[in-house]
Amino acid sequence: MINVLLAGGIAMLVALLGTPLFIRFLVRRQYGQFIRDDLTQHHHKRGKPTMGGAVIIGATLLGYFGSRPVLMVLGGSGLVEVEATAPTLGALLVLFLLVGLGLIGFLDDYTKISKERSLGLTSVQKLIGQSLITVVFALAALLVTDGQGRAVASTAVSFVRDTRLDLAFAGPLVGVVLFLLWANLLITGASNGVNITDGLDGLATGASVMVFGAYTLISLWQFNQGCDLVPGPKCYEVRDSLDLAIVACAVAGACFGFLWWNAAPAQIIMGDTGSLSLGAALAGMAIVTRTQLLLPILGALFVIITLSVIIQVVSFKLTRRRVFRMAPLHHHFELVGWAEVTIVARFWIIAGIGVAVGLALFYGEWATDL
Repeated sequence: MINVLLAGGIAMLVALLGTPLFIRFLVRRQYGQFIRDDLTQHHHKRGKPTMGGAVIIGATLLGYFGSRPVLMVLGGSGLVEVEATAPTLGALLVLFLLVGLGLIGFLDDYTKISKERSLGLTSVQKLIGQSLITVVFALAALLVTDGQGRAVASTAVSFVRDTRLDLAFAGPLVGVVLFLLWANLLITGASNGVNITDGLDGLATGASVMVFGAYTLISLWQFNQGCDLVPGPKCYEVRDSLDLAIVACAVAGACFGFLWWNAAPAQIIMGDTGSLSLGAALAGMAIVTRTQLLLPILGALFVIITLSVIIQVVSFKLTRRRVFRMAPLHHHFELVGWAEVTIVARFWIIAGIGVAVGLALFYGEWATDL
């Protein structure tokens, strides 16, 4: 438990203290955000430092690896004995997604800055990059096993734990192929969902704090009720659950520290560097904690905002009419007349409700009698 708190605390302090240094670096290099011409209400943000997601990623890594030494007990001389613990595969794979999609986001942000336009990489370029990283993640999660023959992930589709719906229904090879497609859908959908949500100061960052906080609690519960510790019909067959809690808390802490500078009026924007990486890490947590279909509930805000874009596009293509004044949904409410801070606060409430419902379903399944 001390590792979890230590990781979150280190990540928060690094983000809190490191972000202003990064802001000054970006200002000196004139790395500023470009704003779409139709977002006239946000033209005052043109040129604001971007790529702040690099701070979140860096703070997360420092928080996680900085918590590797475990404080044990006071020795006979009164000194604290320290025992180093090795990172687990599950945690490293989530961090791999965080860094990998962060790199794609960085290339996207840098393209916008260097070419002085609001569009960075093409959708095809992003999709190829996301798919390559997802394939590496999925194959390692599914095929690399520990000394007991356990893999980080399984081919079973999961809700609060693995269900009876197994993608390997027609054989192991089919299961691997379908799992690759399923993992790609989850990771691409989650990363793009957070990316679409990141349109107002602090909106995606604050929501991410809540969802990663929820995954910290879920992973800790899975560790305390793991089959290694408490065998039984309701134990969780999740590998590396304690280390996953450390990762989740480190990301939550990094986002929390970054939010100090990202809240309205934001002094820095996380950019695609942050939004793509956070979304991918959320999907990675869902896969390795066996809570894949719980993620849309925990991340309800991201789902709602993404659906608003889909609805808008489909409606316009079919009827040439728009459902919303502008998509994503938060821009619709801006045009209605809501203040930016009002939209962010109310959307945070929606995010909190989604997290509360998701945690209730997770715990409720365990608490309910078989």
